[in-house]
Amino acid sequence: MRVMESNAFDEVAVATRGTFDAAGFAKNALATPASLAAVLDHTLLKPEATRDQVLALCHEAAEHRFACAMVNPTWVPLATSVLAGTGIPVGVVLGFPLGASLSTTKRDEAREMVKMGARELDMVLNIGMLKSGLYDQAETDVRSVVEVGRAAGAVVKVILETCLLSIPEKLRAAEIVINSGADYLKTSTGFSTGGATAADVALLRGIAGDSCGVKASGGIRTLSDARIMLEAGASRIGASASVRIVEELHSTSAAAKT
Repeated sequence: MRVMESNAFDEVAVATRGTFDAAGFAKNALATPASLAAVLDHTLLKPEATRDQVLALCHEAAEHRFACAMVNPTWVPLATSVLAGTGIPVGVVLGFPLGASLSTTKRDEAREMVKMGARELDMVLNIGMLKSGLYDQAETDVRSVVEVGRAAGAVVKVILETCLLSIPEKLRAAEIVINSGADYLKTSTGFSTGGATAADVALLRGIAGDSCGVKASGGIRTLSDARIMLEAGASRIGASASVRIVEELHSTSAAAKT
């Protein structure tokens, strides 16, 4: 019954949102390697990531002008020191990868991260709360981080882990995130049973309209993958293969001119 009621609410909410020109956005993003880099979150979240690898990530982010350098919390001080003055923000994951941390823990972690210089916060939705029908608690969990981010001028993206959700749960999760005031709906952590799919990106964009961004992440390794996600409605892409993706577009563009 809860799902039926939520779907009725969702239809009304979606009707009030503007549309997002996915085709136009994708065309602009794919026009040049620089424009593509500007929508890519250059990511290194492996638990075995070393200091040298994080340094390399940051240097690549500055060189290619990626949207941000996304790291685990322990590396935020290092990343902010390396990227200081470059204009490239540091992104960090919170409650990662399960989303099952206490809301107070997520909020406190967010506060510490912005103090250390993080300006993009990618938090994981409390999936168990969502599946239990505890929608108000799930929204409060998200809002606790959104409030910290807003006060610090940081971008907040919320990971739904779509591979674990039914379609009604994806719809409800999207509404929770949008109602919380977060900046992006994000598909995946990349650490669960599946990553981003074009169908999920299109579904999330259909719910969001132009009210917030949609970030596709998890399993995006090639230019073709990135193109598919952008054309489905993504406005940001998270990838560890960002350099390869941008270089592929450069090679493709160069070949087309010869």
